[in-house]
Amino acid sequence: MPVLEVLSGEDNYLKWSVRVKTYLMAQDLWDIVEATNEPPTPENEASFKAWRKMNAMALHVIQISCGPDTFSDIMEITSARNAWETLAEKYKPKGPDPSSSMASVPLEEDNLDSNTKSGTIQISSDIREITSDRMASVPLEEDKLDSSTKPGESDKKGNIDDGVEIYMDLYKALQIGDWNAAKEFLNRHPHAISAKITANDQTALHVAAEAGHVHIVEELVKQMSEENLEIKDIYDYTALARAAYNGNYRIAECMLGKSENLISIGADEGIIPVVLAFFNGHLELARYLYSLTPLEILEAEEGKMAATVVCEAIYNKALDIALDLVKRSPRLVVAKDRGGSSPFYALACMPDYFLSGNRLVFWKRWIYSGINIQSGGPINDVRLNIQKPAGNRSRSNGKEIIGSGIYSLSQLVSKLRTLLGIEHLYEMKLAHFLSRELLSRMKDQILISNTPQRTTGRVYGAILRAVKEGIFDIVKANPDLVWSHDEKSRSIFSVAVQYRHAKIFSLIYGLDIKSSLTSCADSFYDNNLLHMAGMSAPSTSLNDIPGAALQMQRELQWFKEVESIVPPRVHVKLNNEGLTPRELFTKNHNDMRKEGERWMKDTATSCTVVGALIVTIMFAAVFTVPGGNDQNNGFPIFLNKKLFMVFIVSDALSLFSSSTSVLMFLGILTSRYAEEDFLESLPKKMIIGLFTLFFSIATMMTAFSAALFLMLHEQSWIFKPVICLASIPITLFVLMQFPLLVSMAISTYGPSIFDRKMKRWF
Repeated sequence: MPVLEVLSGEDNYLKWSVRVKTYLMAQDLWDIVEATNEPPTPENEASFKAWRKMNAMALHVIQISCGPDTFSDIMEITSARNAWETLAEKYKPKGPDPSSSMASVPLEEDNLDSNTKSGTIQISSDIREITSDRMASVPLEEDKLDSSTKPGESDKKGNIDDGVEIYMDLYKALQIGDWNAAKEFLNRHPHAISAKITANDQTALHVAAEAGHVHIVEELVKQMSEENLEIKDIYDYTALARAAYNGNYRIAECMLGKSENLISIGADEGIIPVVLAFFNGHLELARYLYSLTPLEILEAEEGKMAATVVCEAIYNKALDIALDLVKRSPRLVVAKDRGGSSPFYALACMPDYFLSGNRLVFWKRWIYSGINIQSGGPINDVRLNIQKPAGNRSRSNGKEIIGSGIYSLSQLVSKLRTLLGIEHLYEMKLAHFLSRELLSRMKDQILISNTPQRTTGRVYGAILRAVKEGIFDIVKANPDLVWSHDEKSRSIFSVAVQYRHAKIFSLIYGLDIKSSLTSCADSFYDNNLLHMAGMSAPSTSLNDIPGAALQMQRELQWFKEVESIVPPRVHVKLNNEGLTPRELFTKNHNDMRKEGERWMKDTATSCTVVGALIVTIMFAAVFTVPGGNDQNNGFPIFLNKKLFMVFIVSDALSLFSSSTSVLMFLGILTSRYAEEDFLESLPKKMIIGLFTLFFSIATMMTAFSAALFLMLHEQSWIFKPVICLASIPITLFVLMQFPLLVSMAISTYGPSIFDRKMKRWF
């Protein structure tokens, strides 16, 4: 939901309440706020879940449209209805409620004179749409329509335009897209082309644009002057602003074709059309509007609108626009947007724009590395490279391609690229390429910015946000910000430890001043760097690690790594809770240790059963050899066959390896499960147990295949499919457990997650 009105207090409560209420009604959520009945009880599970979901959605809308001060009033409230009532009680202006006040419009059938006293129409001023049940029809005497009112002006004696009711037929025609009826009305009343025909001060062009009727908009624009196109409704929206809000490309193009001045006219709070398009995610329209918006308009108000465009372009994955605007006006890097953020902070919120913020499997990394992005190729001047939506594009080239037969081949290649993920990886690498270019421009501007500019532009907050998101590129690109601290006086390396970003933490090895950075403690809980390693890791940092035991191992590796670089006095320092780092680690990881113990025991128990079965089978197979024994000497009949020796050797290897795996798993089951055991002892036993179990399975299958071939070598049509079917369950078991073995081996004996050979980076 784009927040176009943020509740700051009593001064804008009425505007805010109207907009939020309208949005909630449009999303079918207003009944939750307006409900007078008590919510369903948890016993009624289906109804309660449905109510809880809708309540959360409505409450979220109210919360995100509140400013910092007003949000604090409802921060603890979990009911959307209670939150709405709390805000109304505190911020709703005292006195008559404008939203329920009714405006009277005198009527007279014979003469539409505002001084007459024969009747009234009452309409609520907070309703944005005018429908037939909210308007009263008044007989119209065509030859006496008041034409003295200037275009775009109205008598404001009431809450609606004087004589709004006389435009009911025109309004209905515009709503349903009936141009013939609308044209007939306009021919009889030429001045209606610029009159405000609704209670929200909308002109016919507003209504047609909001309804999305392109053909009517085109006809209206032909008849209207440039001055008429600039008429605003009660919310300060021009018809173009409405088109930008709704994302109608052709309507916007039609209006701008007659008057490019519309591109510079701001709506409520000065929001220009390109920003409205970005707010609502209409990227193609936003590109078109950006191409026509003069830089001086964007740079007005200390660059607030330009900074907003850059931020919204970043959020909407239009990095080419962001890069283009930063190139044209570098100072925007630290300029504040409408929400108090800055382009640099916006970039720090988008980890997907950097390779360090994406986790790719090995084959995707291979494809990614092979994709070549030409420098200068994808970064075209967006002001000169605007494409219209697909519906408006010429298809002549497509027909020629189809005729030549190349089109089908290109479609096949395109589908193959999509199926293999190549298209997605290309777009990802292109975004990474553009983000690096943008970051390079930003860091140069930050380098020459003074401290007040950095503070205003949330530069320090951005670098800390980048650390939280794990964006290594932003942190390394700004070495002069290594001393940044958050509101709790924690350094970027403390935050890196808290969020478990090893690559960012490894930057500390490239510094000559590690001791000063590692000895600092935060100002709230007096936790030093080692205390931070003793705290529980965020769940997102452990999602890629299978099993609680390996997660516990990774936490111990972090603690040991930080412990190795901090001064000895830090090891025994107490925080505000009176805990040393090690005591804090034990306290915060006790549940994880228990989960790791349970996981180890469950895995070992399952594998012990499999191993014991293999031992039993392989032991018995030695005494029931294929083909049987010779009755005269007792030796196996196939003793001299090579395949028989393969059977015997495979059987013995399977028996010995499965016995070893059972012993290893028994060792795990009888372990003491101390914290230190999870670092190496338990993983080592699990690795040996799993490896020998997999080896015993492989040799068992070899022995089984050799035995079958010995007995059925003349009937291969039976031999081959039987072996294939017998291997399915064994293969599935290996596929499920083998990734665990690989992960555990890499985690225990693989390269460290920390780069201790990091070179000095500034």
